[in-house]
Amino acid sequence: MNSSALPSFVEPSAFPFERRPVEVAPGEVLSVTDVGTGPVVVFSHGTPTWSYEWRHLLRALSGTHRCVAVDHLGFGLSARPAGADYRPEAHAARFRRLVDVLGLERYHLVVHDFGGPFALDEALERPQRVASLTVINSFCWAFGDSARTKVMASLAGTSAFRFLYGAVNLSFRIAGSAWGRAQPATAATWAPYLGFFPDADSRRRVLWPLAKSMAGSAAFTESLWNRRERLAHTPMQLVWGLRDSAFPPSALERWKRGFPHAAVHTHAEAGHWPHEEAPAFCVERLQALVGSSTP
Repeated sequence: MNSSALPSFVEPSAFPFERRPVEVAPGEVLSVTDVGTGPVVVFSHGTPTWSYEWRHLLRALSGTHRCVAVDHLGFGLSARPAGADYRPEAHAARFRRLVDVLGLERYHLVVHDFGGPFALDEALERPQRVASLTVINSFCWAFGDSARTKVMASLAGTSAFRFLYGAVNLSFRIAGSAWGRAQPATAATWAPYLGFFPDADSRRRVLWPLAKSMAGSAAFTESLWNRRERLAHTPMQLVWGLRDSAFPPSALERWKRGFPHAAVHTHAEAGHWPHEEAPAFCVERLQALVGSSTP
């Protein structure tokens, strides 16, 4: 993908932000939206999306903050090399290199979905850099801690799931099922995301490795949970859509147990994407935290 131009299925007025390519390793080029000046806020998206999911927060915060939103490798406008590693631990290593390349010594971090594991490894290794942490319907532990998630993890890595990811775009079917009731999801909702994965190869190369990682990357994700005390003194909030079938309220409860100092803000009608479904709610919560915890 060309990080300087939007594809035809993305309305320029919906995502009017400047983007630039940043090479974090030979052949691994990430598209980075870097707008505004002031204290830095870094956004880490999940699957099967890209930095477009942060557009409402970028609009609201870029007048007072420097907002950095990365498209992880294979997603959005970033490169999609055929031989790259698309497991969470590889995305995490690239995120760390991005922080170094951009020279981000202190930043507020906002994560969603798999964007949590992608970015939290760096945050846990260098917690002194994290001014605050906002977690939106995400996770930082190994799947399989309940009967439901154990079955999900074991099935996700099978050849049958790999076939379905390519043949029927299973990742987006799961994404649609996790939408809440804060506002209706339409074809226009998904168009800016679906267009980046038009064929079976793209879905199996980039999206399925994350499904497979539910079991295959358990050691990595569990290592995040085991280091959670390193963020015990970091200002933190959990912003949660309660109608999320992918990360239900039980996942929020685990976050609360692991990070008892975190403020909790829930939206009863939003699902997995409260920043898409109820953007004003998320803007208010984020502005309050990054303003109050800015040195």
